Amino acid sequence: MFDSPLPAAAPSGDHPLVTLALDGPVATLTLNRPAKRNAINLELVGALGQRLAVLPESVRVVVLDAAGEHFSAGLDLSEVPEMSAAQGVRHSHAWYEVFERLQCGRLPVIAVLRGAVVGGGLELASCAHVRVAETSAYFGLPEGQRGIFLGGGGSVRVSKLIGFSRVAEMMLTGHVYDADEAHRIGLTHYTVPAGKGLARALELAARIAGNAPMSNFAILRALPLIAEQPMSHGLMTESLMAAITQSEPEAKERVEAFLAKRAAKVAPQ
Repeated sequence: MFDSPLPAAAPSGDHPLVTLALDGPVATLTLNRPAKRNAINLELVGALGQRLAVLPESVRVVVLDAAGEHFSAGLDLSEVPEMSAAQGVRHSHAWYEVFERLQCGRLPVIAVLRGAVVGGGLELASCAHVRVAETSAYFGLPEGQRGIFLGGGGSVRVSKLIGFSRVAEMMLTGHVYDADEAHRIGLTHYTVPAGKGLARALELAARIAGNAPMSNFAILRALPLIAEQPMSHGLMTESLMAAITQSEPEAKERVEAFLAKRAAKVAPQ
């Protein structure tokens, strides 16, 4: 194991690198480095980890937003030139630690994407469970042109979203996808007009927060495992999670409400 190189504390002052707003069961975390197009450095990663660590138990969904015109233009390259190989490995593992909390924590995460979603910004976005892109969003992996390689988990997470062949093509050619293309290949789930991303994310967050907690837990924690397992193992895991979730008192109440015609049926939205 590596000692974490994350800063002990994110800068405080008047302009924290990640802001937090609470509205009932929804927490909105906002990357707050707009002058740098929300480029990701270790201080920002540390601030994001600290915000996640102190969220109240009452929070049931996280919305990940960004100040300014861009979600994130990627790794702050000013951190790269002086790194040794060992420091580079430690740097990546610092990102992994926080990004894993986003993807594998107790809370569903919805990302609001606009402007640049590039390099490390796309690696961060790929940690979210739901991705809402405004029409201004564009997606790229310019590592090949920068002489570097993905270091924030993108070779795994982005490849799982769109396949390693597309990731290789993006890195080799510098191909930039616009919002419509990104939706078509599976990088995002929703495309909305400029300025409407946060409202759509909050609408989805309210819906997700209304789910049974154990169902959300199973979706976040069991579903990714099932996707990686051989079919026989996956089916066994599925049956166990189905039995556990449906045995919860809240699940029984919801099923009874549906059978008694007190719950809405599935309908187009």
